Amino acid sequence: MVEASGAATALDLFTGTTRVAQEFCRRGAHVTAVDTATYSQVLAQCFVELDQATVDIDEVSAALAHLSSLPPVDGYVTETFCRTSRYFHPDNGVRIDAIRAGIDEHYGDSWMRPVLLSSLLLAADAVDSTVGLQMAYLKQWAPRALRALQLQVPAFTSGTGRAVRDDALAAADRLPRVDFAYLDPPYNQHRYFANYHVWETLVRWDAPDHYGVACKRLDTRDAATASRFNRRREMPVALAEVIAAVNAAVVVVSFSDEGFVPLPDLVEMCRARGHPVEVLAFDQRRHVGAVIGIHSPSGRKVGTPGRTRNTEYLVLSGPKSQLDRIAAAAAVAGPPDPQRNQGRTATMAP
Repeated sequence: MVEASGAATALDLFTGTTRVAQEFCRRGAHVTAVDTATYSQVLAQCFVELDQATVDIDEVSAALAHLSSLPPVDGYVTETFCRTSRYFHPDNGVRIDAIRAGIDEHYGDSWMRPVLLSSLLLAADAVDSTVGLQMAYLKQWAPRALRALQLQVPAFTSGTGRAVRDDALAAADRLPRVDFAYLDPPYNQHRYFANYHVWETLVRWDAPDHYGVACKRLDTRDAATASRFNRRREMPVALAEVIAAVNAAVVVVSFSDEGFVPLPDLVEMCRARGHPVEVLAFDQRRHVGAVIGIHSPSGRKVGTPGRTRNTEYLVLSGPKSQLDRIAAAAAVAGPPDPQRNQGRTATMAP
């Protein structure tokens, strides 16, 4: 879509894990990635701000080899995320503790720090015992949790961009105009800050107090980490404000039929920008936790799983000529292979 729009500059306003921002970079756009999370900023510094053409791969490889050789440390991660909870096997926990401490000790002032932190996050993610989010962990070790943690050189992107740690509403007013803006806001009560609290702790390295079976950071309950987008009454107003504030030729809003805002209302928010609107709808399997359900520490299933599929929307607003190109590109590209994407299909509506 960003290629079809002809965009040279792009904005990923709720960048999270930066996956979309990374792809925008690979597609040739100069990208600004915005989020309030510290882990998001580090990932964006690695994958958005750095240009792979300027990265000394040998220097990064040597640093990762050095960190991998450090003796194990039985520290905060091992105690909190391996014993008190079970996100990582203790064999990997002591390595994560050693590597994370080693990054600040040996590379605290280096340009490589966000690169090394990103490598550690991705390595830890590859051996955790969850189903994706860090809201909970599996009662029995996932097979991948028994594999040894492996640091790897990140897959850098071409070109340069900008990492911004800021609130989306505040940033939208201050950022320069872009050709293409992608908005993927929280759409229900779940805080993304809590969804990836382990990553946040690994980056901040602040040994926070925690609560509950999932050992979430205590500040995940603070008002300061709450978002208007997580409150049913406030979310529609906040979303309308941020859509209106974004300075972009084309705005694409990602949303779900599970969200607090009905699709007709979302369409009107986008139409208020003064441009035509297109809607792409995707029938998608929900996250695997919806199938597994929630269990107590003893392994007893608590409650009944809800629906297993939902509809994901992309609502496009911009000049008609660009929307026509984008919609045509989406139609040509899809529907994807149902064996890989659980039967996802795309439809367009006025």
